[in-house]
Amino acid sequence: MSTPSYPISEVLPSLRTNLANRKIVILQAPPGAGKSTVLPLELLDEPWLQGKKIVMLEPRRLAAKSVAQRMANLRDEDIGETVGYRVRFDTRVTKQTRLEVVTEGILTRMLQSDNSLEDTGLVIFDEFHERSLHADLALALCLQAQQLLRDDLRILIMSATLDGEQLSSLLQAPMITSLGKQFPVAIKYLDDDVYTPVTVRMTKAIRKALREEAGDILVFLPGAGEIVRVQQLLEEEGVDVAIYPLYGDLPFQKQQEAILPHPQGIRKIVIATSIAETSLTIEGIRVVIDSGLSRVPKFDPRSGLTRLDTVRVTKDAADQRAGRAGRLAAGVCYRLWSESVHATLIANRTPEILEADLAPLMLELGQWGVNDIRELTWVTIPPAGSVNQAKELLQQLDAIENGRITQRGKDMLKLPTHPRIAHLLLEASTQAQASLAADIAAILEERDPLQKESGADLSLRIEALRKWRRGERYFADRNVLERIEKLATNWRKLLKTETDNTIPRDTDVGRLLVAAYPERIAQQQGKHSERYKLANGRIVKLQEHDPLIREAWLCVALLDAGSGEGKIFLAAALQSSDLLSMAREQEVVRWDEERQAVVGVIEKRVGNLVLETKPFASIPEEKKIAMLCQAIRAKGLKAIGWSEAQQEWQARVMSLKHWRSEESWPDVNEENLLATLEEWLAPFLTSITKLSELQRLEWHTILPSLLPWELGNKLDTLAPQRIKVPSGSMIQVHYFEDGRPPVMEVRLQEMFGLQETPLINEGRTKILLHLLSPGYKPVQVTQDLKSFWQTTYHEVRKELRMRYPKHHWPEDPWTAEAVRGAKKRF
Repeated sequence: MSTPSYPISEVLPSLRTNLANRKIVILQAPPGAGKSTVLPLELLDEPWLQGKKIVMLEPRRLAAKSVAQRMANLRDEDIGETVGYRVRFDTRVTKQTRLEVVTEGILTRMLQSDNSLEDTGLVIFDEFHERSLHADLALALCLQAQQLLRDDLRILIMSATLDGEQLSSLLQAPMITSLGKQFPVAIKYLDDDVYTPVTVRMTKAIRKALREEAGDILVFLPGAGEIVRVQQLLEEEGVDVAIYPLYGDLPFQKQQEAILPHPQGIRKIVIATSIAETSLTIEGIRVVIDSGLSRVPKFDPRSGLTRLDTVRVTKDAADQRAGRAGRLAAGVCYRLWSESVHATLIANRTPEILEADLAPLMLELGQWGVNDIRELTWVTIPPAGSVNQAKELLQQLDAIENGRITQRGKDMLKLPTHPRIAHLLLEASTQAQASLAADIAAILEERDPLQKESGADLSLRIEALRKWRRGERYFADRNVLERIEKLATNWRKLLKTETDNTIPRDTDVGRLLVAAYPERIAQQQGKHSERYKLANGRIVKLQEHDPLIREAWLCVALLDAGSGEGKIFLAAALQSSDLLSMAREQEVVRWDEERQAVVGVIEKRVGNLVLETKPFASIPEEKKIAMLCQAIRAKGLKAIGWSEAQQEWQARVMSLKHWRSEESWPDVNEENLLATLEEWLAPFLTSITKLSELQRLEWHTILPSLLPWELGNKLDTLAPQRIKVPSGSMIQVHYFEDGRPPVMEVRLQEMFGLQETPLINEGRTKILLHLLSPGYKPVQVTQDLKSFWQTTYHEVRKELRMRYPKHHWPEDPWTAEAVRGAKKRF
């Protein structure tokens, strides 16, 4: 194998030296430098490797298989000899394989089965700048294995664009930089037309590039659907070039045709997804046309799974794509956006670990024996909220218990899929429903094969898939069905089950779906209602006229992630009897608003949903009292017959609390009384269950218990309810909770002969007198009765004599006899 033509050869001596002396090394090299293909082969015979193998992690399946094939070709060997690969559902390694290219959690599987990686001397993380969740996790595990078990294990982190200084500082690792050989690339911005489909704009841009530039063209589009459509448009226009699609689901041979030069030297167009950004070297490219879009993994709360989301590329990704045009000579990059839009692009990719569903990661850590994420070294620490959410889900899936992984959790890890799907597949094995589970799992992991108008029933998707397999008429997207069947076939092989093309019962589908989404069991809120309540308490709705509305119980697989009432997009029918095995029996004491009483029932519940109820008569006293107190708080003190008399008592005590702060008068305002019901009212509730009985409480016994003994005897003395006036009448005194002067409303005639304003509270507090006419109309408000007699009375007397001539209005109120009613005038 000849290496001088590869730029990476310039840094090989430095790299060899550092790897011989350091455990971790960082290599920064541009695409096309040979770091993914030449470098690993060059390191196979290093003395420190001691004959052990090299494992290289690639973030994409296509790149993993292509890189492995390229290295095998360089050695003039078949794949699986010195170089092999392992990807999901596809492995090509033998006992003699010494360099394995792996992806999609395969490295994590290898670490879990052999924590120390005894047969491995070097782990390479290629394209680490993509910051996939698997790469971050695998690196954290490798670092701990290196620290605790294998101080001879080497780690090489490679990237085309990376904040190498920060990573170097974090890991205390040297950084080696290969500049590579990059020719200048001219950038041509096209208008950012958001109203025209990207496929139409891309076709127009390709025709423009064919006219203006020479050399092969590499086109970047977000996904396979767009690639197929652009290829169709170009072929319809009769473009005289070879067109090759390039995306992950293509057969490997088709992928290789896109990567290698055309055998007849015909000019070609490669229409690819973002997999062509880095690891893959496509010969002859001089022109790049970039849509500016990419599909990246995003956690989708609607489905609980990670799905691909179409987003604008970041600046570093756009630069990498453009760089593909400058590998061999000066090139050109057309961008389907404007220069002003380019200035608004995000600089770098967001690490997947910050946005992903962390349930798979936390299950891996459970198997690893780590319960606290801080035990590991992370390039980016997983967010605490996402960690807690993941733990909660794993508990619901029976994967962890008391913070430790269960046997079910260990079994789930053996299946290369999300824990939700793994739990569904395992549950199906115990119910002899493995083939149905394989179909459900494949549909959940792929796009919906039916149109939106088809309704939310998952069973319809199963029916369409099985009819298609039988060669019968169906109404679904054939391309999507083919991808679903490819996945389902892999699951059937793994589960060792046969294809089943019978149409399943709707409730069989729902029962299996519950294993993946236990928190999304849904109960209809009223007969034929579109609204359903989930086991987690949220309210969701079916679309209007969806046939599933006839079902009282559902399990929801796909729902709207918005706030408020969500929308159901994919679900299956359930029978409540199927849920009894997972229901928990719970004694519930509650307030029955209709009966206005405390009732006790035994409920069978799934989360927030009630499957069955039956009454029980003997309600524990403490629970009954607690529920009564809760009902009283909701209704206020009026619910317990708190009338004017109790309010007056309350005001008297609160007044003394303000006036006599040196004494321990309690706070008996309504807010505090309601907050402390269990302390003062509970002893009087032992024989009560109904609201009507609360209205008959004996307040003459209850109220004194609220006061300390030594103060209870002083209440009537310091703040009397009534005061005797000169006429002999006992006049009520009105008090206020805020400590204002108390008020006494009394007819003026009953106060004749009294010289001073009455005092209470041991003479500290004057009463505010409201002096009334014989007709109980106020004539004066005063706290200075003596001054009133001396001054104002004579003016008041003139008016009162005219209005009430039958009453006696003496000139001298100091000596006059106080009277209750009319007194004959002399």
